[in-house]
Amino acid sequence: MTAAIVPPSEIGSPSMGGSQLNAEPHPWNRYVALGDSFTEGIGDPNPASAGGYRGWADRVAEELSRGHENFAYANLAVRGRLLQEIVDQQVGPAIALKPDLVTLSAGGNDLIRPGGDPDQLAARLDGVVQILGANGATVVLFTGPDVRETVLGSIRAKTAIYNENLRIIAARHDAVIADMWALRQLVNPQMWGPDRLHFSPLGHHTIAMMVLDTLAVSHQLQPLEPKPLPPKNWRVARSEDLVWAREYFVPWVLRRLRHRSSGDGITPKRPEPAPIFGPGMPPGSGT
Repeated sequence: MTAAIVPPSEIGSPSMGGSQLNAEPHPWNRYVALGDSFTEGIGDPNPASAGGYRGWADRVAEELSRGHENFAYANLAVRGRLLQEIVDQQVGPAIALKPDLVTLSAGGNDLIRPGGDPDQLAARLDGVVQILGANGATVVLFTGPDVRETVLGSIRAKTAIYNENLRIIAARHDAVIADMWALRQLVNPQMWGPDRLHFSPLGHHTIAMMVLDTLAVSHQLQPLEPKPLPPKNWRVARSEDLVWAREYFVPWVLRRLRHRSSGDGITPKRPEPAPIFGPGMPPGSGT
């Protein structure tokens, strides 16, 4: 389906920024997002959004809905979910919704756990992508970002291996790759939230632009530049590290030890396809 819009060789091309695309309508009417906290929108709080979080997927849906009277969007992602949990809990309901566009980001929570094997994860994901695209839906997969400058730096090598496996899967099943590894802006600390594990509103906005450009969809999002950060002395940096450890890292470790998830008791924020209304929509619109 995507190849009908632009030649495959041009999908995701850096030369195809949002301002350079023509206004030809995109072909999608029903979008379903699958995944974990990344797709749920954690790190991008907004009381006006379903579930209290906006995120890149909501931002993408807002742009896709412009000028499409029958466009509907569902988001089944739940924070903390492992790959197999996403497969067991989200894939079946997603197929039942009969989407023509599916985004799937999964495996990140597996990689940060001891023993997370990028090859085994990819083998499990391969058949899932085939099933999701069996009825002609466009499937978008996400590579992991380059985490070398973050608290997740220890899994950088595993992330790189998993990304290459994802590219193979995409080639096998005619899926689209949304390449966060190549999105070098994400190296900036301001793209990450206070917990240093999830993206900030600026990060989600930047990722939404990348997804729309990858799909060759004209949009109204504009690049946002992070403001320069003031220099810190070692005492301030040390104090911030201690606060982060107390408020975010220690609770995360305790949940792992207790075999609990941040998503326990959480349900999908948009379980049924519906028009999208949000901060990015002009007054009186939603279609």
